[in-house]
Amino acid sequence: MKVGFIGLGRMGQAMARRMLDAGHDLAVYNRTAEKAKALAEAGAKVMGSVAEAARYGEAVVTMLADDAALEKITAQKDGLLQSLPKGSIHVCAGTHSVEIIRSLDAAHAKAGQRMVASPMLGRPEAVAAGQAGIVVGGAAESLACCRPLFEAIARRVFEAGADPVTAAAIKIANNFVLGCAIEAMGEGLSLVRKYGVAPQVLYDVMTDGLFAAPAYKIYGQIIVDETYEKVGQMAVLGLKDANLALAAGEAVGVPLPSGNVWRDRLVGAVAHGDGQCDWAVMAREQARASGLV
Repeated sequence: MKVGFIGLGRMGQAMARRMLDAGHDLAVYNRTAEKAKALAEAGAKVMGSVAEAARYGEAVVTMLADDAALEKITAQKDGLLQSLPKGSIHVCAGTHSVEIIRSLDAAHAKAGQRMVASPMLGRPEAVAAGQAGIVVGGAAESLACCRPLFEAIARRVFEAGADPVTAAAIKIANNFVLGCAIEAMGEGLSLVRKYGVAPQVLYDVMTDGLFAAPAYKIYGQIIVDETYEKVGQMAVLGLKDANLALAAGEAVGVPLPSGNVWRDRLVGAVAHGDGQCDWAVMAREQARASGLV
């Protein structure tokens, strides 16, 4: 498939590389051109603008950090809305609010374009290894057209529904559950530490029993080892996700009380200078609250 790709952060790099390795004809664009160097060496074509990437192929994929970045590259002069050919597909792969996905879907439809939401389920290293999932939402014919891209990136494709908003809602809900699980582990590990127990013991108990799942194994070990500098998801982006979850719940009258605790731990972590650490660093914030730091 001939496709453009915009946004070459750690997740975008991993996704684009898998598309290349699967044989897709890929053109990439990033505001910081240096980030495209390795992909260019692997066979990707480097575009000089959003417009060039949008016009390159049958679809353009965006993998951007937040709503502000997405809005900028879509609405700006020579952005996606102006540049994407009629009938072409915008595959929106970032974690974004239901509001912007809804409004952007409508804007693309008005311009004669198509949109698919396709947020990733997994850390960048899982994407690079082909072990991540992807949840997709959009019209059936658009999803079928992009299926080769999805299968190149992920081990499993979850179809959410015909409305791109459905994929955004699942991604937000999934991050909500994961974020709250990490926060709860931080509480439990602080509790045993106050009783003089090595945190590795609780980790072993959890992951050998009811919590023998990747989320608990991966993030639990990060907390035990305090290796917060090995970043999968930055705390500042975790805070963005917490705010997205609370806003999504408020919009449809769903209270998310655990989300407030999750968000507050991230607010504290960012305030203490840990915003660029892995979002599991919220456990350090719990340790501070417990008098352990």
